[in-house]
Amino acid sequence: MNKTWVRLRPAAESDLPMLRRFASEPGLVGPGWSGYRDLAAVAKRYALDGFLGEDDGRLVVDVDDTAAGYVSWQGVSNGAARYWKAGGGWSIGIALLPEWRGRGVGWRAQTLLCEYLFTHTPAERIEAMTQSDNVAEHKSLQKVGFQREAVLRSAEFRDGQWRDLVLFGRLRGER
Repeated sequence: MNKTWVRLRPAAESDLPMLRRFASEPGLVGPGWSGYRDLAAVAKRYALDGFLGEDDGRLVVDVDDTAAGYVSWQGVSNGAARYWKAGGGWSIGIALLPEWRGRGVGWRAQTLLCEYLFTHTPAERIEAMTQSDNVAEHKSLQKVGFQREAVLRSAEFRDGQWRDLVLFGRLRGER
């Protein structure tokens, strides 16, 4: 059995069509799709900073030299303070193309992203939120070392109604 090689890498211009798909194809990201987005924004952001900003970023999930999706992060604010700049934290996300789901790619990519953020930023905390009924993502986050911390009631508007989100967190010294 061949071992799948998962790595993270900066986006390349050749990845822009895949990244635009996530903004234009209903259901591609699963139940988290929140409507059409400006397709030109993908190229604009790539031209601005290659998706590697000071306050947020995105890396392509590469599986055996094939783009499978992306991971993202953004600074978490605590009130008016942007505490990730003082060692606070990040909120992460992942979007995989359907053919790469359920194959162990997601938890591996999220593990790599946590290692990257803990190595290259002073972040003390990384958190992730997911839909309350996304059991596969709950298991994936727990496999990466996240702990379930809270249910945020009616925190996301999706499919015409407010839905609950589950908050997971991981601290620098854990796992």
